[in-house]
Amino acid sequence: MKKMVTAVASSGTMTIGNYFGVIKQVIQYQNEYDLYLFIANLHAITMPQDKTKLKQNIKTMATLYFACGLDPQKATIFVQSDVLEHAQLGWILNTQATMGELERMTQFKDKSQKVKANNGTSYIPAGLFTYPTLMAADILLYDANYVPVGVDQIQHVELTRNLAERMNHTYGEDLFTIPEHLVPKKTPKIMDLQEPSKKMSKSNTNEKTFIRILDEPEVIKRKIGSALTDSEDKVYFDAEKKPGISNLMTIYSAITNKDYDQIQKEFENKNYKDFKDAVAEALISELEPIQIKFKELWNSPQVDEWLDEGANKARKIAYKKLMKVQNRMGLNYKRK
Repeated sequence: MKKMVTAVASSGTMTIGNYFGVIKQVIQYQNEYDLYLFIANLHAITMPQDKTKLKQNIKTMATLYFACGLDPQKATIFVQSDVLEHAQLGWILNTQATMGELERMTQFKDKSQKVKANNGTSYIPAGLFTYPTLMAADILLYDANYVPVGVDQIQHVELTRNLAERMNHTYGEDLFTIPEHLVPKKTPKIMDLQEPSKKMSKSNTNEKTFIRILDEPEVIKRKIGSALTDSEDKVYFDAEKKPGISNLMTIYSAITNKDYDQIQKEFENKNYKDFKDAVAEALISELEPIQIKFKELWNSPQVDEWLDEGANKARKIAYKKLMKVQNRMGLNYKRK
């Protein structure tokens, strides 16, 4: 079975956009690949973090993924910092990357500009500059064949491939598996409920714009009910002229697996309130078992046990790979 590595940001919150666009795809991957999934808390500290909130976020994200259907019997799930080899190989790869390669990373340019804009200073953490080498270590430690990424992350996988090929050329062709990026199959793109021209984002300060996976049913009804639509009062898909209704149709389609024509026919003699009520009820039914499972897991020791088991499994593989790298480079001077 081919290996796949993917990471989960330790943000502590997930929207229905994350659920339909990312999580459901990852759950499917565990049936198709030897999947390694970790909570990327070392990447999180490229920006200052409150330690209490970070610890809470790590647990929340892990619990959510398990509640959504990630199976510790099928996939290897762990917290990144629990496997020290990530940081150690990250440093080694840092010595192999060039300033030019890291400077070309589009996300570094974007994030550093945001830091300047938010702080009003030129203070940019070095971690923002060098974190692609840690990301490369995350991938190469496990000889991953595939890395599922969005289009904006392909550049990072290309850097990983370049570093792996460079080291293979210098220290032996069998040192690293050369990974390939895997752009996920087309997934539903859930938009902002108030500004449907924008993608739904949990960072928005307006709570009406997004729905969390853990939002209570009444909150979901209220947010769907207040979603921006138009004055026509007819349900049909037109992303340009009817972005609000089209967004709600996308959500409803993702839940029911009905296409837009079927949805239009279902609601051709009904008004927007009827449609919004149906979307809200379908979404509540979709999320209810996840929310119930989340509450069960939150108050049990299972999540910590699963993460420990995953870290132990990952650590054995990562240690073996790190020793191979260090032996080839002459770092383990006592070993032949």
